Amino acid sequence: MAIKTSDLNAKLFGKTNKRRATTPVEAQKAAKSQAQVIELAVAGEDLVTFELRKIPAKDVSSSTVVFAENAREQSFLTEHALSDILSTLRDRGQQYPAVGRVVEGGKIEVLDGSRRRMSCILAKQDFLIYVAEGINTKHAKFLSDVANAHKPLSLYERGKEMQAMLSRGDVADQKELAKVCQCSEALVSGALKAATLPLELLQAYPSVSEIGRPTVVKLHKLYNALSEEEQKTLLKQCAGEQGAAWTRSTALGVSRMTKEVTELIEVWIEDLLPKKEPAKSLTTELVKGRASYKRKGSGLTLSLKKVDDALMEDILEYISQKVS
Repeated sequence: MAIKTSDLNAKLFGKTNKRRATTPVEAQKAAKSQAQVIELAVAGEDLVTFELRKIPAKDVSSSTVVFAENAREQSFLTEHALSDILSTLRDRGQQYPAVGRVVEGGKIEVLDGSRRRMSCILAKQDFLIYVAEGINTKHAKFLSDVANAHKPLSLYERGKEMQAMLSRGDVADQKELAKVCQCSEALVSGALKAATLPLELLQAYPSVSEIGRPTVVKLHKLYNALSEEEQKTLLKQCAGEQGAAWTRSTALGVSRMTKEVTELIEVWIEDLLPKKEPAKSLTTELVKGRASYKRKGSGLTLSLKKVDDALMEDILEYISQKVS
């Protein structure tokens, strides 16, 4: 059953003077009306017809792909990262359909809903998605970008977007990036640092979105203190034969698990770095417990203990004669 744009907007806003749905969020809300077909004005331009499809659980992974320009890093979508929607999806199934397009070969490319897609795969649930044909790359990017507003991107993902903006010449520097992205320069710096970290290192965590800027800055500094060979060794430790580092944690809760993984990585890095020899004492003992001196360049510092006034006078007179 098709639902007219005017009826859709009347249901969404309680008004009849709206002419069309203008965002994928509005389109997803229409699912409550069990609409099999909706019309959506993509990017405020072309009116596109989307048809609701149900992908059987066993076919979700093979029949669908995620839009290549989606800012969300798919390898970060673990059970912990998806915990906010997985429990509901397991109990009640998918509540809001995703949005996608048909691509060459007949596969469905997910533009809005990559988290729902992975959750359906993990929970072995059917995947609901509104699908349209003839959506160009520009409009696909629009739908994908709007979708990412549902769940904030991680620092790494934001950093990747910022890197792309710098590479394209959209902005001149980090200061301009901060203005365009409406955030602090410190956050921009942290995001760009995160974007340079290897995926294998970040995949050691249960949920990358839980890694804050201070941890990212620390990881960036420690990782770059290693040689290339040491970095390779560290990344192998992060992955491990038993799986990512977070799977080996016994901590309860994502925050505690994140802290434990960070501490573990710090230990691994410390073990890899060359052991520093203890600094040699610059102080030389002249008379045990009584007199010592420290030599630095042409300077000499003398330290004396148990010195009475008479001895002090003799020493000062002697020094005065020698250095005058």
